[in-house]
Amino acid sequence: MICGKWKKSRSESHRRGRHRHHQQQPPPPQTEPPVPAQTYGGVAAAAAKLSGHRAFKKLGLTDDDDIKVMLRGSFFWKVKTHRPRKQRLYRLQEDGMTIWFETRFKKAYSQHVFSILHIESVREGYQSEGLRKYGGCFPEDQCFTIVFRGKRKNLDLAAISVNEAQQWVRGLKKLMARGEAMSQREKLEHWIHDMLHQADKNKDNKMSFKEIKNMLRMINIDMNDIYAYRLFKECDRSNNDRLEEYEIEEFCTRLMERPELKEIFHRYSGEDCVLSAEELREFLHDQGEEATIKRATDIIQTYELNERARQHNLMMLDGFMMYLLSSAGDVLNQNHTEIYQDMSQPLCHYFISSSHNTYLTDNQIGGASSTEAYIRALMKGCRCVELDCWEGSNGEPIIYHGHTLTSKILFRDVIESIRDYAFKHSSYPLILSLENHCGLEQQSTMARHMKAILGDMLLTQPLDGDVPKQLPSPEQLKWKILVKGKKLPEGKNELDRCNFSNPEEEMQDEEDDRSISSLQEIKPLQAKDAIQISRELSDVVVYCQAVPFQSLSRALHNQQSNEMSSFSERKARKLIKESGNQFVRYNTRHLSRIYPQGLKVNSSNYNPQEMWNAGCQLVALNFQTPGAEMDLNDGRFSVNGSCGYVLKPAFLRNTQSSFDPEAPGRRAGQRPVALTIKVITAQQLPKLNKEKNSSIVDPFVRIEIYGVPVDCCKKQTEYQLNNGFNPRWNETLTFQVRIPELALVRFVVEDYDTTSANDFVGQFTLPLLSLREGYRHIHLLSKDGTSLSPATLFVHVRCKKM
Repeated sequence: MICGKWKKSRSESHRRGRHRHHQQQPPPPQTEPPVPAQTYGGVAAAAAKLSGHRAFKKLGLTDDDDIKVMLRGSFFWKVKTHRPRKQRLYRLQEDGMTIWFETRFKKAYSQHVFSILHIESVREGYQSEGLRKYGGCFPEDQCFTIVFRGKRKNLDLAAISVNEAQQWVRGLKKLMARGEAMSQREKLEHWIHDMLHQADKNKDNKMSFKEIKNMLRMINIDMNDIYAYRLFKECDRSNNDRLEEYEIEEFCTRLMERPELKEIFHRYSGEDCVLSAEELREFLHDQGEEATIKRATDIIQTYELNERARQHNLMMLDGFMMYLLSSAGDVLNQNHTEIYQDMSQPLCHYFISSSHNTYLTDNQIGGASSTEAYIRALMKGCRCVELDCWEGSNGEPIIYHGHTLTSKILFRDVIESIRDYAFKHSSYPLILSLENHCGLEQQSTMARHMKAILGDMLLTQPLDGDVPKQLPSPEQLKWKILVKGKKLPEGKNELDRCNFSNPEEEMQDEEDDRSISSLQEIKPLQAKDAIQISRELSDVVVYCQAVPFQSLSRALHNQQSNEMSSFSERKARKLIKESGNQFVRYNTRHLSRIYPQGLKVNSSNYNPQEMWNAGCQLVALNFQTPGAEMDLNDGRFSVNGSCGYVLKPAFLRNTQSSFDPEAPGRRAGQRPVALTIKVITAQQLPKLNKEKNSSIVDPFVRIEIYGVPVDCCKKQTEYQLNNGFNPRWNETLTFQVRIPELALVRFVVEDYDTTSANDFVGQFTLPLLSLREGYRHIHLLSKDGTSLSPATLFVHVRCKKM
């Protein structure tokens, strides 16, 4: 702790009824004089001085004409209906990273902001579903779309002129590029500056004690009034009850100090408080990293902020902190963020990121269907999307969740979006999983649309002219789109009625549909000629031919390599429990797709780890539903360049494997690992209730291991009272993991509450084998997977074979 004693406000204590009998009291306040300029306080100092002009100078955009237009502000129409209402003023704030705008509702005005760091992309023209639908009353070159990360909806805007639209598009792209290149130090500066700016109510660039107290609550601290005032007065050198520029700098310096980093730094630097290359090499050795003088020198030259120290090949505390906060100090092995696995093995040897009901943006009863949902899934690295196809009017097939009130979108529009975004994030093959409820005529229309729109991207013939004994590899299928669907048997024509369904799965689907229909009075849309397949549609199915599943023994002996089956989560669990090893062997030769129960009307997800344990490749989840299950999916596919393909462990690729996920015996050469994680501190955790200043989080950390059943485990720290800014735990949690190749580690921060469910604060998930040892920062993510920067956990990791 660096900010003194923490005292819970009386009202908050009464509201939440915490149990405190086991809570350790925080250490007494630190009252040392301010640290020298080149320490962690340098971050706070820079933020305290960050005027608007200086912010743009740092961004290299001081004289940029586009930025000047954004600073003055522009009026735009927000396009979300056929008749857009009044214009709104949008303006870039002085910090260079925040857009301000004003809205009006029933004669009441309200002001809002969003961060440049939260923008994923900017599209020009009618490049969003909203603008294609409602933007017709504006010239296309005056329109643009701001696409946000996570679940936030697109912002479709129309400018007064073409020139103004282009200036904003260019300006936003420049700021986004700069934001992507920002170091953790710069993000901290931006965050602190934003807090100071919000707390300075009268905008006089001075801070009263009341404004300082307000700022402390904004950054998740409930500081003891007596200590806060003493610290305030110690920094008030001018003795006028206002903190001015350098006094604010000193206050922030004390506030931002990291005692735990100082302790580590001094352990290696000794009394002179600087690290030599040799001392840094010793630290790298203890971290389990490449420990050479050259490596140490490279780190000093990259991260040390003091030019004089850099010239003498020395590192000071501030540079050491920047190094630990950078990607080089990240808990995720940065070598694994690139393509590092063998991509030349058969498709069935990979876990493949897969989406269920991809078209939905909400629940599967009345939620909206959207082409934007496909774009978001593809930009997250998804490599198998679902198209639920039904008969539409005017001869055009539509996509929606049948028998429900979900909205409908055109099949053609979805294929156009897939064409535009299929390979923007990953160059490896994309699978279109067709759920076909159309008659023969519209099936043929579907095939023609795919051929005409996708062109050469659509795979319509085997690579070598004949179906091989094993599936081709992701490398061989780069830039190709594969169709998963039913195929006419040899000698059959499209007018023949064929049995494509598995009676058991069909019965379950009927039960699910009846249960859904009983929730509301909906007349089911009957699919015409659903058991007939168009020759044109059949011909575009090559390597992913959907066949009914009879039994594992029959499939292992008779199923061709290009044939695959789909299983409900219930059926998959049954196979795992009753025939785990056979199911593993089946998945070494064939693709299998797992999908959620139809009864999950709120589009909730199942635990994908159960299915990965058996080697199932296409474990389809509702990407629109955030939660622990999607965290696991994001963690699984965060490695190997986030390309959507992750090579399965060797024992899940061996056709003669003896592995059973329910009873994983010890294999030759395989040893369990002892995982030890010391949870040290957290930094700048987000405030959950921003509307209520007195609401401060009481955070604790839970570490969860997901893997084979015997490895699954959860352990947590105690909670820290009223401190989301710099809580300190220093607690060690230990785990034994028998099958590390399958394990995922999830770090979760929650706000402790005894009277109701704990509130989610942030999380980060990654494969155990991609976890780096030593002192590491964990950059936390929100519930929908977006960055919570600058929020971090600081931990020490040890992973040893037993």
